[in-house]
Amino acid sequence: MNKSYEKSNAWLKRAEQAIPLGSQTFSKSRLSFPLGAAPLFVDKAEGSQLFDIDGNQYTDFINGLLCISLGYQDKDINEAIIEQLNSGISFSLPHKLETEVAEILIDIIPCAEMVRFGKNGTDVTSAAIRLARAYTGKEEIAVCGYHGWQDWYIGSTSRNLGVPESTSKLTHTFVYNEIETLEDIFIKAKGNLAAVILEPINILPPENNFLEKVQALCKKHNAILIFDEMITGFRYHTGGAQSYFNITPDLATFGKGMANGSPLSAIVGRRDIMMLMNDIFFSGTFGGEALSLAAAKASLLKMQKINFADDIWEKGQYLIKGFKQLKFAGEMFEIKGLAPWTFLQINPGVNTSTLILKSWLIQELCKRNILFIGSHNLSYAHTFQDIDHLLASYDALFETIHLLDLENKVEQCLDGQPIENVFKVR
Repeated sequence: MNKSYEKSNAWLKRAEQAIPLGSQTFSKSRLSFPLGAAPLFVDKAEGSQLFDIDGNQYTDFINGLLCISLGYQDKDINEAIIEQLNSGISFSLPHKLETEVAEILIDIIPCAEMVRFGKNGTDVTSAAIRLARAYTGKEEIAVCGYHGWQDWYIGSTSRNLGVPESTSKLTHTFVYNEIETLEDIFIKAKGNLAAVILEPINILPPENNFLEKVQALCKKHNAILIFDEMITGFRYHTGGAQSYFNITPDLATFGKGMANGSPLSAIVGRRDIMMLMNDIFFSGTFGGEALSLAAAKASLLKMQKINFADDIWEKGQYLIKGFKQLKFAGEMFEIKGLAPWTFLQINPGVNTSTLILKSWLIQELCKRNILFIGSHNLSYAHTFQDIDHLLASYDALFETIHLLDLENKVEQCLDGQPIENVFKVR
């Protein structure tokens, strides 16, 4: 059933007069949704359901790019925020919540001996790199995955406009599960590699003791091992992927679902490295903002109480099992990743590019009241019925798109403009 996006389209025109791209985040913009065939502005959300400004309702498998862990408007988290709001938001002195949330993280994360807070993932990944450089006296960095928008990282990607060439040359990209690509970086760096930063799991899980080998290389060459656990934190295990894989890094960064949608991130790690925070400059007015800290405290305690990671594993495994039973799964469409966070890999068709296939699929899922941009970002609020609805939609749409591709008719069946790639890092 075709939906109306009249208000979304009108608001986009208005927003683009005041905001570049009309959005603060690339992945929430018209680049990621087929313009004219998908919603672009939200009105409200609750549980696993999101409502756009045209009054359309969706089961949301994006979940604020994974910052929603427990579900929209979780009662316990909302109450914690409201209670703190009555006392204030930001102050002229540190709030005790800073210590309380830090102590919770130290209790549950293996590498965490000390903690500092930021607002976005970029804040704390950049702090981790500065700490590593300060601690080792070295400058070069090896990266794998996505680590934010600051020059030290983004200069190594296709989105490097505005980054000094001298900065870009200090960062080197290696390939997940291909340890020889990291070994080559160490050789070429000639002892000047300060840190290796990576997402501990990518589209594929680690193979052939990959993480152990990365850790061994770091120890051999006196480089700092940093796990970017923005996504994996609390989702794969209460203590993050480092607990699940039993590999303890020197530093780690967390955020996303830690405060169930409130803006908060954290860098945690070894005391001797973290103490250099006294010497480097990592300082921000809103690092100790109390509403987000109250949300984080309530979220972390609730995630432990309800065994959040076990719940997400169960739902993710249910999705994977159901997906593998679909008639056209494994051909044009594959599922990748471990259960707590999976990707729908879309392979080029006989006559159709991946971008056109994905554009059509997003469009048709919207018609079936499902919001999706490529990964299955499950929350505690998702039900098995939500997943059944997604799988049933996949089953019908995969068969349809297979036939449209053979007839070279997918693109002409688009109701809006095709999506565009921001850039590919996984």
